[in-house]
Amino acid sequence: QVQLVESGGGLVQAGGSLRLSCAPSGNTFRLYPLGWFRPAPGKDREFVAAINWSGDSTYYADSVKGRFTISRDNAKNTGILQMNSLKPEDTAVYHCAAGRAYIGGRQYYDSHNYDYWGQGTQVTVSS
Repeated sequence: QVQLVESGGGLVQAGGSLRLSCAPSGNTFRLYPLGWFRPAPGKDREFVAAINWSGDSTYYADSVKGRFTISRDNAKNTGILQMNSLKPEDTAVYHCAAGRAYIGGRQYYDSHNYDYWGQGTQVTVSS
């Protein structure tokens, strides 16, 4: 059973930066899509960003495009979400997610296409 563990959350002023990390524990194997989601009013989970296995395709929600950067280190099976120019509306618990099968295109935006989830890390942005 793969478990994902997030770290790097915290309290930051508006305009500041945070760097979130996601790493698997327990039995690990090749993970395909890697994504970040956060709760949102009226939604189960709101898509934030995702990256494919090779790292050459990335996907972002319009609300974070240009401010957040997703990356991965496959040698360490680790995912990174660099968050810059943070806004109070970015305040949320951020969950890392990973899948065990190939997906493409719009499938990255759908939380149902991910098999493993972390407990989340709290990000709070003060105004």
